Amino acid sequence: MTVRAVIYARYSSENQREASIEDQARSCKFRIETEGWTLLSIYTDYAQSGASHLRPGYQRLLADGRNGSFDVVVAEALDRLSRDQEHVAALFKQLTFAGVKIVTLAEGEIGALHVGLKGTMNALYLTDLRAKLRRGVEGRVRQGRSGGGLCYGYDVVREIDLRGEPVCGGRSINDAEAAVIRSIFEAFAAGKSPRVIARELNAQRTSGPGGRPWSESAIRGHALRRTGILHNELYVGRLVWNKQRYLKDPNTGRRLARINPESEWIVTNVPDLRIVDDFLWHRVHGRLATIRDSERVTKARAKKFWLDRRPKHLLTGLTICGNCGASLVAAGKDYLCCSAARRLGTCNNRSGIRRSVLENLILNALKQNLMHPDLVAEFVREFHAEINWQRRDAELLLAEKHRELEKTRQKT
Repeated sequence: MTVRAVIYARYSSENQREASIEDQARSCKFRIETEGWTLLSIYTDYAQSGASHLRPGYQRLLADGRNGSFDVVVAEALDRLSRDQEHVAALFKQLTFAGVKIVTLAEGEIGALHVGLKGTMNALYLTDLRAKLRRGVEGRVRQGRSGGGLCYGYDVVREIDLRGEPVCGGRSINDAEAAVIRSIFEAFAAGKSPRVIARELNAQRTSGPGGRPWSESAIRGHALRRTGILHNELYVGRLVWNKQRYLKDPNTGRRLARINPESEWIVTNVPDLRIVDDFLWHRVHGRLATIRDSERVTKARAKKFWLDRRPKHLLTGLTICGNCGASLVAAGKDYLCCSAARRLGTCNNRSGIRRSVLENLILNALKQNLMHPDLVAEFVREFHAEINWQRRDAELLLAEKHRELEKTRQKT
């Protein structure tokens, strides 16, 4: 009987070579040829962390494995498939249920013992790696160097130490961007709102952070997290690190910020990076404090406005401006308009459209076009394929339960 084999290869960092994928695949092919198996395909993930299971290649591998498309998965090591203990166990469980074996060059055929021991070791490796990275970044910050990322208003300074190794975290003031920062502080101190400032900068074709148009959120930022132009203490010569930490949502894989206690923040004075003088800084933050303590903001905070969400409609998140491609957003209760025109001032499409009119136009078009015989036939085929796949899964599960029941009866 022919054994159908597939290969999974991954490397985790953009700093690693893409040739790493080819090296892994070549070694795995040799093992497959030695065993006399038939190679069907190679699943790959480039620059994808093993701590996340939301990888395109990994997800395709898992889906095809559940469908019984192959008999064995070959990888260089178990940590190529995943470094997360929970995900390793889930992968092993699902592939074993589908009758698929996992074979690695480092560990051989993977069993329950490998999943427990190697999964734990890989999880500990990630924890240890995070601690070492954090220690290194903290040491860099205490020396007055950036902990990572490029802040608007500064340029990266390339430096080499005596051993010829790169020295990270060096920054210098970008004079053109520094002038923009001072103009933002002065405009806000004079009474202008962040939205008005953003629109004026965009009208002057002044690029914002990352070369993007300016937005009010980039200027206002978040008061508690001390983000945004107006809250960035680096502009007054104070480098603040460890304001927040990031936790990965196990369901979505997205990183979510959590604010650290201010006692854990690390502050280093860097006077050579000052852009804004203390007098202007205090004027701006005096106005910010007045706004935060205003009656309107106090009432909104008491109602926990951040918990409110606009109701979702049929086309929420699906409509874009035909002029600039920006998303259409709610304007009042019943209308949609271009977000770039309304918030950024970068689009001249000032027209709005009633939501009900747009929904009727799209629904009528779908009714007419989707009833074409070829499209209906395609829908019927896909529907039947999905139903058959679900039934097959249910039948496999039922058969497994019958086997477990029979084993239990024999034991009693």
